Amino acid sequence: MFAVIAGALAISSGGKGPGTLKIKGSDTMLQLVSNFAEAYMENHPKADIIVEGGGSGTGIAALIDGGIDIANASRKMDQEEVSQAESNGITPWEFIIGRDAISIIVHPSNSVDNLTVEELSGIYRGNITNWEDVGGEDRQITLYGRRSTSGTYVYFRDHIVKADYSDEMYQMTGNQAIVDSVKSDETGIGYVGVGYVTTETGDPIDVVKILNVAIDENSESVSPLDPYNVKTGEYPIARPLQQYTAGKPEEGSLIYKFLKFELSKEGEQIIIDTGFYPITPADNAQNAERFAEIGEG
Repeated sequence: MFAVIAGALAISSGGKGPGTLKIKGSDTMLQLVSNFAEAYMENHPKADIIVEGGGSGTGIAALIDGGIDIANASRKMDQEEVSQAESNGITPWEFIIGRDAISIIVHPSNSVDNLTVEELSGIYRGNITNWEDVGGEDRQITLYGRRSTSGTYVYFRDHIVKADYSDEMYQMTGNQAIVDSVKSDETGIGYVGVGYVTTETGDPIDVVKILNVAIDENSESVSPLDPYNVKTGEYPIARPLQQYTAGKPEEGSLIYKFLKFELSKEGEQIIIDTGFYPITPADNAQNAERFAEIGEG
């Protein structure tokens, strides 16, 4: 069953009991993990996998409270969250299931094609308020971003803005809400997961313009739509997509089997088809270490 409920995709085969897996968190990862769940349940009809959004912070909080099995997080858990979990007798285990490239979008009529990380920081701090200051027309810049429970909000703030966001930023409920706002606002700018700016065939959507981004003024501006730029780190806003479990998954459990499915060749194709990128060799090595600790050599 595939339903949209209060901004979350609830994927469930209708069962209850030991074959039930509850997953919650990142809005950016919601469609991706829902696709994983749907594909897994097609082959394992006794499994019941429920996937909800709400933001990375919401998912992590639910994991800490013992309310879910897996937290989807587009940012890493911070030390305070890990300490809270441990105080509740939970040792979070991290697995990297894919890669994202946070994409900067503007209205199609905007003449700006490229920005540097420094310019993005200035824009979202509120220090740069007119498009003319970054090579565009003489218009005020309207900021769209995510709410504080979002992993994308935290990641973009910590890695790009490196300060508090401007008070003028509109805080939206999800990636699609940002796309919808920017496509209707000639002065707007927003940041979203790369899976929200491509079609099912992998082509860029045409309702917004996707900007190239440069690490600095001396570097080449590159696109988030090129897998090479993400793999090599040339695109400066690429990030891992994490899942956290409440302790070490038991070998043979539904959690274990679902994680293995996500990281399989079939899972990799789902990642690509959803518009995201496969894990890197370094990510794969980290995951392999995790599974080795579970008991798989």
